[in-house]
Amino acid sequence: MKSIIFHLDVNSAFLSWEAVYRITHRQGTLDLREVASAVGGDMSMRHGIILAKSIPAKKYGIQTGETIMEARRKCPNLILVPPNYSLYEKCSAALMKILREYSDVVEQYSIDEAFIDMSTTCHLFGTPEEAAAQIKDHIKNELGFTVNVGISCNRLLAKMASDFRKPDQIHTLYPEEIREKMWPLPVSDLFFVGRATAKKLFSMGIRTIGELAAADPIWLKNTLKKQGETIWAFANGIDCSPVMASPPANKGYGNSTTTPCDVVEAAEANKVLLALAETVGSRLRADGMTIEVIAVGIRYSDLSYMSHQKKLLAATNLTAEIYKAAGELFLELWNGRPIRHLAIHTSKAQAEDFIRQIDLFDETDYEKLARMDKAVDDIRKRFGIDAFMRATFLNQPIDHMCGGISREKREVDYDKIAVQ
Repeated sequence: MKSIIFHLDVNSAFLSWEAVYRITHRQGTLDLREVASAVGGDMSMRHGIILAKSIPAKKYGIQTGETIMEARRKCPNLILVPPNYSLYEKCSAALMKILREYSDVVEQYSIDEAFIDMSTTCHLFGTPEEAAAQIKDHIKNELGFTVNVGISCNRLLAKMASDFRKPDQIHTLYPEEIREKMWPLPVSDLFFVGRATAKKLFSMGIRTIGELAAADPIWLKNTLKKQGETIWAFANGIDCSPVMASPPANKGYGNSTTTPCDVVEAAEANKVLLALAETVGSRLRADGMTIEVIAVGIRYSDLSYMSHQKKLLAATNLTAEIYKAAGELFLELWNGRPIRHLAIHTSKAQAEDFIRQIDLFDETDYEKLARMDKAVDDIRKRFGIDAFMRATFLNQPIDHMCGGISREKREVDYDKIAVQ
């Protein structure tokens, strides 16, 4: 049976979701998708970057990831709206619910993207193009936003197809269409080719996907290692990875945060690390996982970055243990310069079904710490994350459970902003 794979991508997701919500639930009259607008972080919290932009804003050269100041220089009348990840999660869940009405094999690739294996269900809805049109129109009519759908026989080609002309479009990219539709594109458009790799390829005289496909794969592998082999296969439309209905288990957990102001004292840095340890520990326990390796990362005020890691004597998910190890790593790593960003990352995650080896010289009561963490987790789950807070965070600018999605991005108080 021929594989039929769809890749679905929400057009300007964060901005589209915000626009639909304002019109549908806040009596807004301005459609943000039709004007130069963008979703941007809070500059006062040093989160001032563009997260999503409208198609009219794109015409001014505004790019996702650039600073709000840069965007405003390009378009002084740019309409900025704050991020609202609580809304995005609800919209994403509603989107995935609809997709699962068409296939049992849906892989959520990101908050606004999904792969759908339609191989066994497509015939129920007509041709692949007709099935894609039904899904696209169903989403538009029920949820109010538009999507692009790419159709092919594998994930790579379906994803490439969905990135063709936008918005609200359906595109095919079957193997016999690669030469016409994909090979003339710049090599930077190929999935898995980032800016650094594109720059290397340009220097090697490879500027289009077609030129990459025609290159010697052995030479590419010798030059770019494993990535050279992978992107050569992608350029030729080769991808054997299946659509996974169930996501693979996390290999590691981590959280990071940009501090409201530069951290110049170890005591302040330790508070940030404690807040990050709280978040990482709670995520591990919620998934029933432990980790064996902890790493700390520091981004200094000049944006340079350093990290350091260590392997623990025993796997853990205890907040106190994670914090202790992170503090030790920090002292070994920090050179005394002002810090703007801190991170705790972990690896070698495994299910929480181990027995801790007894150490005659370690008098820590790990069972007591585990009971305490469980009690705190239960309180926060029932009454909210702010129901329990360590005293060291009282009247402090540091969020007691920071990292990941910052607090100001989780919810928006629409009563305090003017909805046009």
